[in-house]
Amino acid sequence: MSAAAARQTRSLPIPEGFEGQRIDQVVSRLLGLSRTVAAELVADGDVEIDGKPCQTKSERVSAGAWIEVVLPPPPEDLLVQSTEPVEGLDVLYDDDDIVVVMKPVGVAAHPSPGWSGPTVTGGLAAAGYRISSHGPDERQGIVHRLDVGTSGLMVVAKSEAAYSELKRAFKERRVSKRYRAVAQGHPDPLSGTVDAPIGRHPRHDYKWAIVADGKPSVTHYDTIEVFPGASLLDVGLETGRTHQIRVHFSALGHPLVGDLTYGADPTMAEKLGLTRQWLHAYRLEFVHPTRGGTVTFASEYPADLETALARLRADS
Repeated sequence: MSAAAARQTRSLPIPEGFEGQRIDQVVSRLLGLSRTVAAELVADGDVEIDGKPCQTKSERVSAGAWIEVVLPPPPEDLLVQSTEPVEGLDVLYDDDDIVVVMKPVGVAAHPSPGWSGPTVTGGLAAAGYRISSHGPDERQGIVHRLDVGTSGLMVVAKSEAAYSELKRAFKERRVSKRYRAVAQGHPDPLSGTVDAPIGRHPRHDYKWAIVADGKPSVTHYDTIEVFPGASLLDVGLETGRTHQIRVHFSALGHPLVGDLTYGADPTMAEKLGLTRQWLHAYRLEFVHPTRGGTVTFASEYPADLETALARLRADS
């Protein structure tokens, strides 16, 4: 496939809320691109406003104007997916419509720009599983995701009917997703709800933050065990924003233990032997997409999280 054949053009109006913003910010937020990629598109003449090429990335936009963006071609590693076996990717359940897996840390849900490591979709393909052809090429069968640095349960659609129904169920918040997390300190109150919008970090493309024009994000939590300087939490999500749990608890002043990206104490992480955030998606419950009836899946903590938890308990 040639680069020219792979490129796509998107044309859309600028919403009211983007009045007066820079064009690179607008392109980034509307199309889900990094600010760096958006700026490069402007510099290459691939962004037009009302039919005229943008001159600089700092050009300000007016609500109601139409932008046209010629998107970059996908990286070559997205066009041919790796199908190498993935160590630690355990299949917990499998039928004609769905497959439920325990995703280990260090594995992405699907291929993406800049990621050359193992993926759930690639690991399933290597194991001989055929998944739904619905969805973008690099995300076929994927109805929800977990961060690379987060372990836990994922359901992947194998049939087209399952894909459509599960996507709808996640969108309508009919899927129960439960996480266990260890946060620094002791949240006050011990149980509560964080309702704060999340969007791209204003200065760092690789991070997310609570921002006024972000997407609605709601996290519920209960403290279930307390240690000196840390708390084990049971967390439920109403929404599924990128890094949602990590961002919300960082904003509360209680970053997840080991999450250096969002302000965790590196000394505590080293003491506990953690090289990632203490966060695990341990429970998943939903109505089976074709057979009906509620199905529930649970997963034990991976070894690195269990070891860190044992050290916290020993210190108590």
